[in-house]
Amino acid sequence: MTGGRERDGSSNDAGTPGGVPVGAEKARRFMSTADALLEAHGIVRTYRRGDIAVPVLKGLDLEVRRGEWVACTGRSGSGKSTLLNVLGLLDSADAGTYLLAGHDVSDLDDTARARLRNRLLGFVFQLHNLLPRTTALENVATPLVYRGVRRAERLRRAEAALKAVDLADRADHDPSELSGGQMQRVAIARALVGDPEVLLVDEPTGNLDLAATREVLEILDRLHADGRTIFMITHEEDVAEHADRRLILSDGRLHDHDFAEAHL
Repeated sequence: MTGGRERDGSSNDAGTPGGVPVGAEKARRFMSTADALLEAHGIVRTYRRGDIAVPVLKGLDLEVRRGEWVACTGRSGSGKSTLLNVLGLLDSADAGTYLLAGHDVSDLDDTARARLRNRLLGFVFQLHNLLPRTTALENVATPLVYRGVRRAERLRRAEAALKAVDLADRADHDPSELSGGQMQRVAIARALVGDPEVLLVDEPTGNLDLAATREVLEILDRLHADGRTIFMITHEEDVAEHADRRLILSDGRLHDHDFAEAHL
């Protein structure tokens, strides 16, 4: 059962003490996090190297609310990519609870996870991963193929997404004809085309020069101002400063940036 179904308070179970129906009690329990799109509690992820267990995430907690931009920094090898993979349903936690837009993903099979991932998440990676010899327009439209959207509608939505990142005039250019910053903006448009609940952004400026970095950050600032929810991994402090809230991943757990700077 998903968290969204529990929140509707429609259960007809027996009442709790005081005459409050169980359904209403469940609704009250979820009310405080009704706007949370990413909720992770006690997340554990351990990898094995032969007979050696390598713990990466050690009881990690995270909450990202609708409309919030959260940046996560941390040393190389601290587990930032592992965290993003778990949040993006590309990997599974060994223990803990993860709710994506109210859906408990713990027991979902691969098909159900892929369906949620395609519908609720948009990904922007450090390497843009654009299809070669394919126009920017077709690259942006690609995720909609997996939703069964008709071609004419796919292209209409892709045009709108390219316009949102100021690249409408590059729609018929393939990646070899674009700069690094333009390719990353195409990747952002591709992440937007399905109108996801959350953008998961991994080192979006890691391979860009200063001018291109400014362009990409201006786009992300604008998307956030329009109400987009963003969770971003970065190692660049000046990039992280654009977010509403900054966290540091250290020793397998997330810490508030200011607290961590003073105590870790």
